[in-house]
Amino acid sequence: MCNYYVGIDGGGTSCRARIRDAEGNLIGEGKSGSANILLGVDIALRSIIEAIRIAAKQGGLDETHLHRMHVGLALAGAEQKSAWFAFMQQPHPFASITLNTDAYGACLGAHNGQDGAIMIAGTGSCGILLKDGQQHVVGGREFPISDQGSGAMMGLSLIQKVTLTQDGIRPHTKLSQHVMEHFDNDVDQIVEWSKSALPRDYGQFSPAIFSYAQQNDALAVELLKETAADIEMFLNALQRKGAEKICLMGSIAERILNWLSPTVQQWIVPPQFDAIEGALMFAGKPAHNLY
Repeated sequence: MCNYYVGIDGGGTSCRARIRDAEGNLIGEGKSGSANILLGVDIALRSIIEAIRIAAKQGGLDETHLHRMHVGLALAGAEQKSAWFAFMQQPHPFASITLNTDAYGACLGAHNGQDGAIMIAGTGSCGILLKDGQQHVVGGREFPISDQGSGAMMGLSLIQKVTLTQDGIRPHTKLSQHVMEHFDNDVDQIVEWSKSALPRDYGQFSPAIFSYAQQNDALAVELLKETAADIEMFLNALQRKGAEKICLMGSIAERILNWLSPTVQQWIVPPQFDAIEGALMFAGKPAHNLY
C-alpha cells in the first residue's frame, strides 16, 4: 500500500498543498483559504483539508487515500505554543501530521535543507536562520505588534496616513484618493471596517502601493521606504546572528529588493525551492515538530 507525502504552506491569506508519492513524483496541488492558526485552529484545519482534497482530486485520489498521507505543515502562527498545542489536539484524517512554522518550512525549502536564512514578508513577516541545527528567529510575533515590513503593516500605515489627509494634516496624493474611493470617500467607513479588519484586509492595498510608487506618488514612495527600512532591520539582525546568505520570500519581500541598500543587497540569494517543498522535507518526521 503506497504512502503519500503532503507539504502545506499556510498563511493569513491562503493555504497551498502539494502531494508527492514515496518516490517523489508529483500527484497534485491545491489551494484554499487562510491557514494561520492564530485566526482559528478549526479554520486552519478546514483550509488544509480542503487544499489537500483539491490536490488529491487533481491526481486521481479521493477521501480513502487521506489516511495514507503524512502531512508536513508549515503554518503561520505555529510559533505560539498555546495555538500549536490547540491545533495538534484536533482530530484529523491523516496518517501523521508534523507542525512547524511557515518560516521554518520556507527556510528549509529555500536552502534545500542546508544552513541558511530567509526573510519572509508577505501578509505577515518573519526572519529565520537555520545554523548548526539551531533556529534563530527575528520578528514573526504577528500583527499588529510585530510583522514589520509586511503587507499588513504597510496597509495599516497607509490607512493611518490616509485618515490624516482627511483632517488636513497630510497632503492628498493619488494613492490616498484611491483608498478613499475604495471606502466611498467616507472616513467613517474606514473606522467601521478597521474594527474587524484582518491582516489580509490591510495587505490588500500593497499592490496599489507598489503601483503608485512607480508613478512617484509621494505617499507610496514614503511607505515603501518605511517597509524597506523595516526589512533591512531584520536582515541586519540575521546577519549579526551569523547569516551569510539570505533569501527574500513573499509578495512584499520579492518586490522590495531595489529599495534596499547596496550593502544589504549583496547578502541576497535566490531560493532553491519554496516553502511547500520545505514542508515536504519534514512530512512524516515527528522530530521536526516545533514543540
